[in-house]
Amino acid sequence: MKITILTVGKIKEKYWNMAIQEYTKRLSRYCKLAIIEVADEKTPDGAGQALENQVKEKEGTRILAKIPSDAYVIALAIEGDMPDSIQLSKKMEQLAVRGIFHIVFVIGGSLGLSKAVLERANEWLSFSKMTFPHQMMRVILLEQVYRSYRIMNHEPYHK
Repeated sequence: MKITILTVGKIKEKYWNMAIQEYTKRLSRYCKLAIIEVADEKTPDGAGQALENQVKEKEGTRILAKIPSDAYVIALAIEGDMPDSIQLSKKMEQLAVRGIFHIVFVIGGSLGLSKAVLERANEWLSFSKMTFPHQMMRVILLEQVYRSYRIMNHEPYHK
């Protein structure tokens, strides 16, 4: 299976990059992993809703340009379903059984995802009703994908 993490913005902090590298290494035995970053838009403090929507639309256009037409898209959105780790693992396994071999997880920028990206998504996934920085969310997502593969393969993993 191919897993793509499509995300807005770059990660500058060394500690996040180290965590990403570690999970990338761990996942290499289970799937082909790609991480694609698209540029984020600067949002001035106190920006109104119209400007925020423009920012999301620009970022959304960049995101949509990177999604292959045959990919199954899971958008990370606070309004999405909140499965536990076992349910996420079963979902990924079911997708593979259905012949879907490319899953694209999309992580938006600081304002979230555009309406167009959310409409393109096959489903929405939420890890919490709380908001997390996109850098941290990338690491959490990678950890959960890794955990999913461990569960699928009946391999031990700490709880």
